[in-house]
Amino acid sequence: MAINKYMQIALKAISNLDIDIKKNYRLIRQLERAVKKPRIKKFTYQAWDYTVKNGDYEIPMKMFSPSVNNAEGPDNIKYPVIVFLHGGGWTTGDIESYENVCLTLSRQTGHIIIAVGYRLAPECPFPAALTDCHKAVESVLRWNSVSNSPHKLTLMGDSAGGNLAAAVSLYMRDRGEKTADRQILIYPAAYNDHTENSPFPSVSENGKDYVLTSKMICDYMDLYCGETNRDNPYLAPLLAKDFTGQPDTLIITAQYDPLRDEGEQYGRKLEEAGNYVSVCRIEDALHGYFVLPTKFSAVKKTYEMINRFLREDYKKL
Repeated sequence: MAINKYMQIALKAISNLDIDIKKNYRLIRQLERAVKKPRIKKFTYQAWDYTVKNGDYEIPMKMFSPSVNNAEGPDNIKYPVIVFLHGGGWTTGDIESYENVCLTLSRQTGHIIIAVGYRLAPECPFPAALTDCHKAVESVLRWNSVSNSPHKLTLMGDSAGGNLAAAVSLYMRDRGEKTADRQILIYPAAYNDHTENSPFPSVSENGKDYVLTSKMICDYMDLYCGETNRDNPYLAPLLAKDFTGQPDTLIITAQYDPLRDEGEQYGRKLEEAGNYVSVCRIEDALHGYFVLPTKFSAVKKTYEMINRFLREDYKKL
């Protein structure tokens, strides 16, 4: 259903609140944890907490099973696996605030979901999140190999998490390492400029009145980048010089999202380099819609596309 004029007025009012991300990121974290508390009762699912070392830092990880009857424990799970990297502008979000999303994703896809609690900016700017996610994926690939799992490994993230998933795939390719077999990027951030100088029309078209504003994206990137050169392709994957050797990719964008065009352009770059890519735009959707319940049509349609992509014969569909 298209956005009506009353919804447009409400969205514009919310967007014009002009929240100072740089001053209030700690408060935003607290609000997200309060608002996104798990809705699903603990006895209706199984989950395991563990950690992975990245130098002196212990990365929090949480594994969600699609079945409440999986009594064998995480070492003997026979389900296929999705490693999930949460969004939040590299500054907010965590495993707890994304627990509902991970549980829903597990049940909708029939996959084990492994959520990664990477370090957040500005306390830990780039490349801390990248290296944490790399170590997490590396550990799951090792575990998947040791368990003799016949299933493909999928790397997935939304927004900043989609950025990190794309960056990890490039990073592991450049290091000569095996990476995930597939990646799913939900409205990923892929470029380094979201000002009026951006080459992508969606930044100007959708950058003021649809909740996530171009100013907010710029603030999040300032917090994440620190002193890093913004031409780094692990920060902005569209700046990579080589797009070959990437996982089979599904990119899903939202019509009223400032990040829409750069995500779709990333898909074109991957396809031109010879990778398998499917790019889908969700009409009438805003950035962040994926965290909503599955009763929303945009979320339902997204899961249909994800499950089609996760089929073994997806290239024939």
